[in-house]
Amino acid sequence: MNDPAMTYTAEHRGEEHGSYIIEGLETGRMYRGHFNVVNQGIIANLPDDAIVEAPGYVDRNGISMSHVGKLPLGPAAVCSASISVQRLAVEAAVHGDDLLLRQAFMMDPLVGAVCNPKEIWQLVDEMLIAGEAWLPQYGEAIAAAKERQSAGSLIPTRDYEGAARLRVKTVDEMKLDRENANKNAGESDKGKDREKVL
Repeated sequence: MNDPAMTYTAEHRGEEHGSYIIEGLETGRMYRGHFNVVNQGIIANLPDDAIVEAPGYVDRNGISMSHVGKLPLGPAAVCSASISVQRLAVEAAVHGDDLLLRQAFMMDPLVGAVCNPKEIWQLVDEMLIAGEAWLPQYGEAIAAAKERQSAGSLIPTRDYEGAARLRVKTVDEMKLDRENANKNAGESDKGKDREKVL
């Protein structure tokens, strides 16, 4: 909040990936990057209808993607598992099927790494109840979840702090490391060093 206000002038242009895509589409100036697109054979050993992030370029003709070929078997297996979880979640949301939703949670490798099936079941109940206002398709499932929650035989919540159970930094500690955090965030921006590529 203490930083000066953003100025929107050519010399202070941000490095947001999307602005360079729009520039390429509108002006024809080519921009190379990585784009999230429907696979359609870009990565040969992933489903054609999966969304992938792959190298390509954008200009006045739109986004043109490179043919990547096959991923090594290990990364392909990880991606395939994630795609299956996403398919389950989409089908669950479209049809309001909480069993598919629970299966998606159980199949997700990150959730499965920290929760057993009973914990996942309770987690989904809690999430459905918390999101009730935005999830009308799960009306019956939410009513059943509320009934289970009110029964009182809940699994105790573990006392974790922060992602991956790492110690959470205080605001003062984060302020001290602000320069490194800003440098790290800036280096990850896809628009950085754009002139060097062209």
